[in-house]
Amino acid sequence: MGSLPVYPWRLAPEGLATRRQLRARGLRPGGQDVMAQVERGRYRRSPLVAYLYRVDQAKPVRPMTPAKQAALDKANAARRTCPQCRTDAGYVIPAELGTCVPCAYPEDEQRAA
Repeated sequence: MGSLPVYPWRLAPEGLATRRQLRARGLRPGGQDVMAQVERGRYRRSPLVAYLYRVDQAKPVRPMTPAKQAALDKANAARRTCPQCRTDAGYVIPAELGTCVPCAYPEDEQRAA
């Protein structure tokens, strides 16, 4: 692939964008190679790197299909369902708790009542 041009943070030339910037415009890289990269220095750590793609070669984002939307809805519902009481918590259950807040801390619920 060779050596990539490296630009300082926020000084990339016009016509190049990161994946996130492309997505904000409704585009995707579409199989093109990385054209350059931007780096932001950090104190005592390796720099942050973002790869840049040509905007004129980017393709539109594929539309959401009904099947894909149904799969996402099912996955998100599973993340909200408490495995202990089997109710929809109304929020994504934290992985560190593993259950909804009332099941994780039942003594707090009794004190509040």
